[in-house]
Amino acid sequence: MITNISIASVFVKDVDASKAFYIDVLGFAEHTDITLGDGSYRWCTVMHPNQPELQVHLTVPGPPSSPEMVEAMNRALDEGGMHGLGLNVDDCRKTYDELRAKGVEFIQAPEERPYGVEAVARDNSGNWMVLVEPRQFTPADFG
Repeated sequence: MITNISIASVFVKDVDASKAFYIDVLGFAEHTDITLGDGSYRWCTVMHPNQPELQVHLTVPGPPSSPEMVEAMNRALDEGGMHGLGLNVDDCRKTYDELRAKGVEFIQAPEERPYGVEAVARDNSGNWMVLVEPRQFTPADFG
């Protein structure tokens, strides 16, 4: 029986730079950072201090994906077209201001939605990060 989600992978351009971004800019904490086997594979995960049971695996595109897939993923990262994480925040407008002051690129300023206040940013590899200050809603709210 599946009990929970424990790891979510995010493809990045550079593990060191992304690890620093997630820790120093977003406030995550290091979980694991080891090099496996002959030194060709790095397992790096970070976690949010309020949710230590969920690791975010930061990894560059590579095997076992085919060279064509790796090329496509790298192209998508370069174009800013990869989806990353959805992050709950307690105050979307305040978080938006704080992260912009830290140099985070936003592609959508905070906007009212039926489910809360939402802003969309990119991490330092171009992955989309959706920030949501959630509120209760019903299907009728989308009328």
